[in-house]
Amino acid sequence: MPIPLSNRLRRPVRRRYGYEVLAVVAVLIGHSLSLSAQPTAPEVTVAKPVSKKVAQWDEYIGQFQAQRRVEVRARVSGELVKIHFTDGLVVKAGDILFTIDPRPFAIAVESARAEVARAKAQAAMTSTDLERAKQLAPSKVLTLRDVDQRQANSDIARAQLDAADATLRNAELNLEWTLVRAPIGGRISDRKVDVGNLVSGGQLGASLLTTIVSLDPIHFVFNMPEPDYLRYARITRSERASSGLSGDTIQIRLSDEREWTRSGQVDFVDNQLSGKSGTIRARAVVENADFFLTPGTFGRLRLFGGEVEALLIPDAAVVPDQSRKIVFTVGSDNKVQVKAVTLGPIEGTLRVVASGLSGDERVVIAGMANPAVRPGAVVNPVAGTIKTAAH
Repeated sequence: MPIPLSNRLRRPVRRRYGYEVLAVVAVLIGHSLSLSAQPTAPEVTVAKPVSKKVAQWDEYIGQFQAQRRVEVRARVSGELVKIHFTDGLVVKAGDILFTIDPRPFAIAVESARAEVARAKAQAAMTSTDLERAKQLAPSKVLTLRDVDQRQANSDIARAQLDAADATLRNAELNLEWTLVRAPIGGRISDRKVDVGNLVSGGQLGASLLTTIVSLDPIHFVFNMPEPDYLRYARITRSERASSGLSGDTIQIRLSDEREWTRSGQVDFVDNQLSGKSGTIRARAVVENADFFLTPGTFGRLRLFGGEVEALLIPDAAVVPDQSRKIVFTVGSDNKVQVKAVTLGPIEGTLRVVASGLSGDERVVIAGMANPAVRPGAVVNPVAGTIKTAAH
């Protein structure tokens, strides 16, 4: 049966409307997919830095030095016949270190004693002659000149006796010096001369035998920059007992130590600043009862400089960026900003920020690990808190 003309005309119109509907549906589905694929702003936790008074410590690099250092030299010349110590051990003051051949000096002592005996006999004889002359002078048996002569002989004999006594004491002292003793207690170095060698004594050109350095207490020497020195000088001038220079308590740690386990006191500040470095030399005295600290060892010293108002943030909020340290902050437009900061010490569980923050910033304290959190990115900030811990 043939299709009516009216039906044939309406059929293409229906098909065209069907295509248009499908196109609109496809557009709506695509727009919905594009909206669902758009990334959401990453969530971060932000908080303002904590403002708190913290102890200010100034740190300096320094070096331990012996309080006393002695070069042990020969006082008399002769052959070295014995060594009484082990290289590098601790010795006490008065310990015998070396023995120089004492036989020539013992002979000199005997000779001096004989000279003393002779001088005593001579002095006794001249004294007797003088007494006799004084008794005979009134009877005119002896002239006054004879009396004066015998008086002079007696005086000369007494002087010779004194000289003989001095020679004997000098000979005994030289004999005593053949036993070279430790002048101070401390750690001894190695021997500089072996047994069998001839050593020279005296004030000039005396042979160096070894050296000794004292260990307890020990000095710690460091250099303080001029601005720090002026600040501490002003603190001392204002009579604040908690701070200052001479007499102030210091803390020290070695290069392999993390805690400030050693303490001492500043006992010396130099009388002028160095014109080349702009620093002043200072020294602290530290107890070293276990002899662990060795002269020449480097360490770090910190000196209490009073309390200051500081900003604190979690140490995890600090991000290393090549040679500097940065923190992420969120502005009013919720965009991430970068702040370069200078850090101070750890205070409890938080890190002191010396400079770089004003205190009004919203610092990102959590969520920095998300790769989408980067400078200029829009984030979703969530308010958090920075907790301080007592220490």
